[in-house]
Amino acid sequence: MSETVRFGVSLSLGLLDEFDVLINKLGYESRSEAVRDLIRQKLVQEEWKAPDHQTLAAVMLVYDHHKMSLPSRLTEVQHDAYAQVIGSFHVHIDKRNCLEVVVMKGKGKDLRALAQKMMSLKGVSYGVLNMGTGAKRLH
Repeated sequence: MSETVRFGVSLSLGLLDEFDVLINKLGYESRSEAVRDLIRQKLVQEEWKAPDHQTLAAVMLVYDHHKMSLPSRLTEVQHDAYAQVIGSFHVHIDKRNCLEVVVMKGKGKDLRALAQKMMSLKGVSYGVLNMGTGAKRLH
């Protein structure tokens, strides 16, 4: 584990008060852990901008499985991208609707495109891409 370093941050009292309200609402025990999470989040966002950096992601899809061949089209898209798709999890929400989470690895730009391809299929009522990281640098 790396060495911990203390540093100071100057903020207006109003901004600090707002930050304290937010981190209390989110359940943080300390400002330090909240700041560490903000830094980690920004590092992951930057990681996704690097053209050749390998990363991880999950796309969550909600869809009506009765829509014309949608389940088979989603499966086909995933099979066509077998090098990026490393797994999926399927849940039956009700008689018509399913939730599927597809876990992917690869270059950020490729994962964004693959997620968009799945989210834009007719019959997908909700889709969101969650950017991930290999977490090597974020400890």
